[in-house]
Amino acid sequence: MRFIFSTIIFWILTPLAAFASEEGGSHALPLNAERVFGGVTNSMLMVWAAALLVILFAKVATRQMSLIPAGIQNFAEWLVESLYDFLEGILGAHLVKRTFWFFGGVFILILFTNWIGLLPGVGTIKYGEAPVLRGGNADLNMTAALALIFTGLWFYWALSENGLVGFLKHIFAPKGEFKGFMKVFMIVIFFIVGVIEVFSILLRPVALSFRLFGNIYAGENMLEIMMNLVPKQIAFLPALPFYFLELLVGLIQALVFMLLTSVFLKLICDHGDHHEEAH
Repeated sequence: MRFIFSTIIFWILTPLAAFASEEGGSHALPLNAERVFGGVTNSMLMVWAAALLVILFAKVATRQMSLIPAGIQNFAEWLVESLYDFLEGILGAHLVKRTFWFFGGVFILILFTNWIGLLPGVGTIKYGEAPVLRGGNADLNMTAALALIFTGLWFYWALSENGLVGFLKHIFAPKGEFKGFMKVFMIVIFFIVGVIEVFSILLRPVALSFRLFGNIYAGENMLEIMMNLVPKQIAFLPALPFYFLELLVGLIQALVFMLLTSVFLKLICDHGDHHEEAH
């Protein structure tokens, strides 16, 4: 819904921005990331910067550990425990122990990448003709990489938890007890449903990639357009309310990506309460 709203605003304001910046031309964010030097793009630099900030944050938070946490250690422990408890409510105690490193890490990386993409200078400081920095998740290559990594891990976790036979049964086998003609009928129905489920699984990386990319790209374009509606000296004024909106959207999109991926894993590994107790 928010992506549709941003797209509508983008369509409405683009002609106005182009008219208001006749001397300098349109400044809409290019669809593709631009090379800064060699094979390195401006979005890659932004993701590396976000990863470096996460590493530095973890180093500072764990530099002087104490039994009674305070300051940044207290905040880091609160963040990790909150994410862990949230994911445990979705995945269960067994799965969250195996997978928290990924889901917690991907949430923090996406969040940092989204937020530092809003810092002044991103998209405006240039090296040659290309901006040095560009929002990392406004590049489809980045979001596709995250989605494909999750897909590979999803198959690994699903197969290791279910086994190959259990994995295939989970997709194609009838759910429930049936007899006679009804059993044959339900086998056919569930096989067809399983084929549809296979297509759904294959399309998940595409959906995850474009959902995150579309929202972040639309938001950055909206900021660009709003800033080009007025002279450069006061360009921050019309964009200021949208900056607060993008801070919220950056958090929501990181949460949505983590939530969807964890739910996808839970669905394929869900064996009911008895299986959880056995583990």
